[in-house]
Amino acid sequence: MMKKMIYILSVVILLPLVFTGCSDKTKESNSERKVFRTLAEIKKSKKVTIGVFSDKKPFSYVDEKGNYQGYDVYFANRLAKDLGVKIEYVPTDAVNRAEYLKTGKVDIILANFTVTKERKEVVDFSLPYQKVSLGVISPDNALIKDVKDLKGKTLIVAKGTTADTYFTKNYPEIKLLKFEQYQEIFQALLDKRGAAIATDNTEALAWVAKNKNFSVSIKSLGDVDTIAAAISKGNKTLLDFINEDIKKLAKEQFFHKDFEATLKPVYKNSATPNDIVVEGGEVK
Repeated sequence: MMKKMIYILSVVILLPLVFTGCSDKTKESNSERKVFRTLAEIKKSKKVTIGVFSDKKPFSYVDEKGNYQGYDVYFANRLAKDLGVKIEYVPTDAVNRAEYLKTGKVDIILANFTVTKERKEVVDFSLPYQKVSLGVISPDNALIKDVKDLKGKTLIVAKGTTADTYFTKNYPEIKLLKFEQYQEIFQALLDKRGAAIATDNTEALAWVAKNKNFSVSIKSLGDVDTIAAAISKGNKTLLDFINEDIKKLAKEQFFHKDFEATLKPVYKNSATPNDIVVEGGEVK
């Protein structure tokens, strides 16, 4: 009888430990589970989700009919066609592009995403399809021709962008006024809430072309960077497909066609394809 009681007590004591162990393994398994969808999974679902800006004309924006348009969107449409799937656009902000990939909210980000060393630690980038550097926009009656001219003044930037990072790192003494949305930074300049805007020079040239009394007073600042598609870290099958597609598209000069259709009407004579376009992933 005593032995039986000891056995029962032993089982009662051990059971919670067994279930706790199983629970820990389940948690470990769930934490290691990937959030991205592989190339095969995307094709099987017959749909790809792509994160783009809704307010960064002429790169990705929503037009008056509610349709997505722009340089990035032109590429996104072709990518979906080559994948053989339908496309679902998901609007994103600069600050949450990487987060949307990490949480599986989108399969791909095509949102004027500049490749940086820091970003490579959290997402995987495809071959580049565009080149860019920073530019500064300021009013014609108070031009900012040099970074030194910003001393004691406020510079407007979008949060989480290359401009934000560049000035925070290299010029911490310059006061930055930050906004989530791109349309907000331009409105802030029009409202005279800052002396200038720092953003991609490609976007700066486009905005100035449609807004009188402003100029891209600094046309190139910092290094010449590249823009690429971003994919969840480790999603090799999807990354390989995009890279191969970019290489194939070079044969038909796809991104030159993209420029002609989406950027030339905006830039007119202020920029040429060679200023912006990267074909086949090779920067020249």
